Amino acid sequence: MALANLTSTPEFVLLGLMDGADAHPLLFLLFLSVYLLNALGNLSMVVLVRSDGTLHSPMYYFLGHLSLVDVCFTTVTVPRLLAGLLHPGQAVSFQACFSQMYFFVALGITESYLLAAMSYDRAVAVCRPLHYGVQVTPRRCATLVVASWAVAHLHSLLHTLLISALAYPRTAPVRHFFCDMTVMLSLATSDTSTAEAAIFSEGLAVVLTPLLLVSLSYALILIAVLRVRSAVGRHRAFSTCGAHLVVVLLFFGSVLSVYFRPASAYSARYDRLASVLYAVVTPTLNPFIYSLRNKEVKGALRRGLGWRIHKA
Repeated sequence: MALANLTSTPEFVLLGLMDGADAHPLLFLLFLSVYLLNALGNLSMVVLVRSDGTLHSPMYYFLGHLSLVDVCFTTVTVPRLLAGLLHPGQAVSFQACFSQMYFFVALGITESYLLAAMSYDRAVAVCRPLHYGVQVTPRRCATLVVASWAVAHLHSLLHTLLISALAYPRTAPVRHFFCDMTVMLSLATSDTSTAEAAIFSEGLAVVLTPLLLVSLSYALILIAVLRVRSAVGRHRAFSTCGAHLVVVLLFFGSVLSVYFRPASAYSARYDRLASVLYAVVTPTLNPFIYSLRNKEVKGALRRGLGWRIHKA
């Protein structure tokens, strides 16, 4: 069926973030500013982590990769969103639509596993600080990152193949600003029960596995912190993982609200707004959440800016 789709070349029309055929220049400027802020914040974090010696630790190694994923994650969807705000009803080819879906799903899953890896790092740092250097080695960190990317792309490939194998009308309106899985399933003209069952069961494992790892890590952190008698010690322990916990709640909360709710509760408007939260807003906030209360990142940023000013 996938080959049939390629030969008949179905075309999809992205209706965009807002209903109607009117342009929204103010929203365009808003999301353009958010996207540029996203690129500036995340790319700056990647450069800082790679260039500053004080940030060459497992926590910042994971954070650098998370920032790289975040800037790629938004780049997959935001350009189409911006085009749709100025020219609603953008036509997208079959190949472009499912390519976008593939990278969106792959990067989203990669982010969830990187967040789980970061929670593991924080749990070892708080619960077993004396064994931290032995348990969180550079080799183990690299293995976790490579595994996150590999597992995410394999799962995304399966999702994309299953959905692209369905039959679609010659021209189909997509009530979204990108080719999302749930929307594409609703547009299919062939039976989707097998694909939906496979995607739901497999997707549940993909999302719940990192979420369970994060929950277990924070349960261990909470137990360890409650054993600390001094208020100063508790505050220090919580401060090391507070930013990560905020990012986890924002990301997983919005993802679960979109992809794991009854079909009867489906709402195109709600899905678009929730998608903006986890696909645009959260990746933009991540570098600022991690840096605002982080003295090491602030110090690295000052040193980087001071070196550039002195060189100029």
